[in-house]
Amino acid sequence: MDYEPLHEWDVDTDRAREIQSRLRDRLDLTAPSDFSPHRVAGADMSIGRGETRGHAAFSVLSLPGLDVVEEATASVRVDFPYVPGYLSFRELPALAAAWRELEVRPDVVLFDGQGLAHPRRMGLACHGGLLFDVPSVGCAKNLLVGDHPPLDGEKGATAPIVVEEEGRREQVGAAVRTRTDVSPIYVSPGHRMDLETAVDVVLEVSPTYRVPEPIRHADRRVGELRRSRREGAER
Repeated sequence: MDYEPLHEWDVDTDRAREIQSRLRDRLDLTAPSDFSPHRVAGADMSIGRGETRGHAAFSVLSLPGLDVVEEATASVRVDFPYVPGYLSFRELPALAAAWRELEVRPDVVLFDGQGLAHPRRMGLACHGGLLFDVPSVGCAKNLLVGDHPPLDGEKGATAPIVVEEEGRREQVGAAVRTRTDVSPIYVSPGHRMDLETAVDVVLEVSPTYRVPEPIRHADRRVGELRRSRREGAER
């Protein structure tokens, strides 16, 4: 699957911050009027401590059956350091290489990271959605900004994630209970997506586990890729 590059990747954090600010104005926080997804992708990337290569995967699942339609992987050198708030500059080069291997275009991509719930409102799902020009959702395991009130323990319960800055309150996402009495997932829109639709998609593709199925599949593929690369290097 092809895409148009947005900028160079060999940047420092000052330049990365400028890029985030520029791209923020290009976000579309509305879902397409005809949005009815049949193919939902999960995106995941991992790099081990002390390693120089990042391993990335997309897993495209069907709706409503959640059957695997296609998976694509890539391993590339990663030079950008781990700096909170700049995860997309570390993960997207590897994810972009995996995206090029996809033959089936997903209707929406769930990223294992933040979307709008980010200090500069430009998390991994926002950046990735813009890069691949696809509706996107951030599904984070931890809260990065803001807070939320307590939510009920039942699956499907939600609570707004609100950031208060300079006396102004802004809802940037929602804590979503995807499994009864299990810690929530923190959902926020990425690009070409609104919060209500994002929450609906996440719940639809989370029938059993806390983490949505497309991301679980992508995470599994990344783990397999890392192991095979490690075993190959040891031979």
